[in-house]
Formats: sequence, C-alpha cells, structure tokens
Amino acid sequence: MKLCLNTSTIQPQPLLDKIQITAEAGFAGIELWINDIYQYIGQGGEVRDVEHALADNGLELPCMIAIRGWGEAIGKEYQLLLDEARRRMELAARLGSPFVVATPPREPCEQNQLADRFGDLLEIGDAIGTRPTLEYISFFKGLATLDDAWKIIQSIGGSATLIADSFHTWNSHSDRTLLGRIPAEHLSHFHINDAHPTIKCCEQTDPDRMMLGAGPIDLALEFEMLHKIGYKGSVSLELFNVDLWQQNPLAVAQQGYQSLRDLAT
Repeated sequence: MKLCLNTSTIQPQPLLDKIQITAEAGFAGIELWINDIYQYIGQGGEVRDVEHALADNGLELPCMIAIRGWGEAIGKEYQLLLDEARRRMELAARLGSPFVVATPPREPCEQNQLADRFGDLLEIGDAIGTRPTLEYISFFKGLATLDDAWKIIQSIGGSATLIADSFHTWNSHSDRTLLGRIPAEHLSHFHINDAHPTIKCCEQTDPDRMMLGAGPIDLALEFEMLHKIGYKGSVSLELFNVDLWQQNPLAVAQQGYQSLRDLAT
C-alpha cells in the first residue's frame, strides 16, 4: 500500500508548501482539495505550478476532494452542479488523479436517487478519464454508513467504487467488519484516522479526529481487513484537528507518516 497525506491534516499552510511538506515527511502520495487549487488560482497562481510542484517532489496524486451537491440538487441547479463536477474531474485528470471524492448530502436523501445521480457522475468521469468515488460521512444524514454506501455501489455494479474511512465507519452504525468483505476493486482509496478517546461513538465530527493510536479505533483490524481483500491502493492520513494545525506542520506530517508506516508494516 502507498502511504498518503490528505492536506486537511496541515490545513493552514499554503498549497505549494503543503506539497513540499508532504514529500519531506516521507509520504509517497498526497490528497489535494480542489477548493485549495481554486483559491490558489484566484490569488494569481496557475495549475501548472501545482503540476510542477507534484513532479518536483515526486508525489503521486491518488485522489482529490471533492464533488458536492450532486445528490440533492433538483432542476436547473442539478445541471449546473453536473457542469461543476465535470470541471472538477477535468482538473483532476490534468493533474493525474484517477479519482475525485463524491460527497453525500447533509440531509436525508433517497438511496435510489443517490445511485442514479452517482451513475450520472460515472458517465461524465468515463468520458474524462477521472472517476468519482462514493463517500459516506458518519454525521451526514444523506449517507452515513459504509453499509449503505456499499449497497449503492452494488446496485450500480461495473467499476463503481467507494472510499472507505476508519473514522466514519467507527463513528456510525456501520458493520465494522464489512470492509473485509468488499472486493478490493470496488475500493478506490482509504482514509485512516483515530477518534477522540472521551467522546461517544456516533457523536463525533471532523475536528474530533485524532492522530493514529491516540483513540479507540482498532486500526490494526482495519489494516488486517485491507490485507485480507488484497487492497494495494493508497492509505491516506486525514485529520481536521485544530490543535495539530497550530503545531509545526512538518513535525505533524512526520509524526503522521511514522505512525502510519508502523501500522502498515
């Protein structure tokens, strides 16, 4: 498996600094946020700057984040969001990322509608060469569990994929052993993180994510299940911890890399 850093872990840093820090910490891959790139361009930067930074630092880009609003939009708004999804996938394709995360609705949404809409995204991705991958979020009402995300992928079939996440699986009513039964070809990417040690399961949100080994999630079991299904893709450290954002970003990235490497081996 390839070890990757999601740049939310060192969020306050400028975009090109995030790329350099990720490489210096030892990671083979980086997970970039499309809004960060939009902001960089809005401040006068160019996409080619990001291309050069990735190449100069020898980093792979296995996945980018995110496509939003696709699940719940209606009428003309839905067409506008499909157009934006196309632009985001085109950007990912230019940068060499095979996947873009498709984030579910915050509010309840019919699973049949999500399946149909995700199918629309897949058609766009097939034409572009970068594919959407389905995300579940434990504190979103639209798609909260690994179980429901997997049902949608099964209903679509073909080469549809989901992105699994140790935090969201633990922090929801997901079957915590299901990961070990999902064929590896339907798993695009894997987010790894720990949870807050004193806040109850199903009551946590993104800022409660903790460095690996600092919380209650059985991360060794997560890797055991990944090995069981023969997963050989990227494993990405994704934290949104404000306390970590206030620390030296390189030190945080190095700590994350070491803890992730220890688990992976």
